[in-house]
Amino acid sequence: MSDSQNPKKQLRGGDSKRAMGELHRRAFLLSSASGLGGVALNHMLAGASSGPDGFSTLARPPHFAPTAKRCIFVFMAGAPSQLDLFDYKPMLNQYDGKPLPDSMTEGVRFAFLQKDSARLMGTKRTFKRCGQSGMWFSDLLPHLATRADDLCMIQTMHTDQFNHHPGQLMMQCGQAQFGLPSMGSWVSYGLGSENQDLPSYVVLTSGRGSSGGSTLWNHGFLPSIHGGVLFRNQGTPILNLDRPSGWSKEMDRHLLDALDEVNRHHWENKQDPEIISRIANYEMAFRMQMAAPELVDLTREPDHVRTAYGLDRPEPEKRSGRVGSGDHFASFATNCLLARRLVERGVRFVNLVFASWDHHSNLDAELAYNATCVDQPMAALIGDLKERGLLDETLVVWAGEFGRTPLGENRVGRAGVTGRDHHPNAFSLFMAGGGVRGGHVHGETDDFGWAPVKDAVHINDLQATLLHLFGLDHQRLTYRHHGADMRLTSVTRKARAIRSLLA
Repeated sequence: MSDSQNPKKQLRGGDSKRAMGELHRRAFLLSSASGLGGVALNHMLAGASSGPDGFSTLARPPHFAPTAKRCIFVFMAGAPSQLDLFDYKPMLNQYDGKPLPDSMTEGVRFAFLQKDSARLMGTKRTFKRCGQSGMWFSDLLPHLATRADDLCMIQTMHTDQFNHHPGQLMMQCGQAQFGLPSMGSWVSYGLGSENQDLPSYVVLTSGRGSSGGSTLWNHGFLPSIHGGVLFRNQGTPILNLDRPSGWSKEMDRHLLDALDEVNRHHWENKQDPEIISRIANYEMAFRMQMAAPELVDLTREPDHVRTAYGLDRPEPEKRSGRVGSGDHFASFATNCLLARRLVERGVRFVNLVFASWDHHSNLDAELAYNATCVDQPMAALIGDLKERGLLDETLVVWAGEFGRTPLGENRVGRAGVTGRDHHPNAFSLFMAGGGVRGGHVHGETDDFGWAPVKDAVHINDLQATLLHLFGLDHQRLTYRHHGADMRLTSVTRKARAIRSLLA
């Protein structure tokens, strides 16, 4: 087959300008509602493929049968201490105050810690085995401990980055570079949405905000229709979406049709595919004016559901200074409930971002605040999804960008050692639902939690596994950009889906 006859080659930058024009024209027709009656448009979209171009959020088939259809990725920005939450190391307390062998720290870079004088720091937390699986949890997570047999715990995550913004980009985008699409954008691009009245990718934030900000949910070089849409959990869900007083839906429709004609004319002249995404985004905004207010109206939820998530929990008097001002207990609980309502309505990917867990000092008090903030709502989310029959097809992930050192942080100029430095060598995360093994602990670190000794998992391996659960081959889900077939997992590092994590 010649390149001009090969649709795959046309998609990935073939030489035929005419062929590319036809692809863009087809994508335009599939993305734009202007000039077509609603019934006719719905009929056309229901019977048509959105094509490989990615300029539509219409649902598309996966590469193979999936176990997950939706994902809630809960990102604990700032890097929680796995040694005080999940990875129980009795030897750490036994050797508290003693140095690690030089061979273990040789060539290792730290953000702030002075390794020549650093000493092991034990934990003040108590741990116990939970559930039939006997999974370890600290006393800071009593609610999540009750979900132990639903969780798949990875103890041996590792990353290439040891500072926050690069590490967060690595976790969300596959590489520590600006301008790359995030996981949510790739999943939206690969599968589209099950609800055309809401974005396929939604972001909810709590706390003071992550180091990476909006770079963590960017569409990058993918069409902008696949970018994460930031929702607020109170008041107007999306800023500038409400109609002005006295402005009717019909007036809005007429204005949008006029704007569509201008964009259509511009596209005919330029054939810039991003114009297609612009039109699709305007149409999505029009439909969200009706769908979004109903979504965030939590008065429709029964009292027992609101209580289970902890929506009315008071903010503690003693709180962490790292999360900023605001009622974070209520905010995070609300975001968890909204996440369930979003996936219930067919939103493909939901990012919950909570910051910050960057405990270089005052670890015991500030970690207790953060853990208590997220423990009850996270456990309620998993239980609620399970009770509603949604967990089997909804993947829930809880992760930071890296972990914390077993060495106490002895930063120059700071009195005392009360926190832990950044640690990319080993950290923990857990998943639930979506086809992962419940009650399973994957991998093992050494006696001090310094490095994996069994079944290490790189971030790109995690991403390949996540895509696999969605029925997507991470090597086949590509987009031609600057002459290369780009993908979520780095093209310069071999990644694999970890089959032992699958149910």
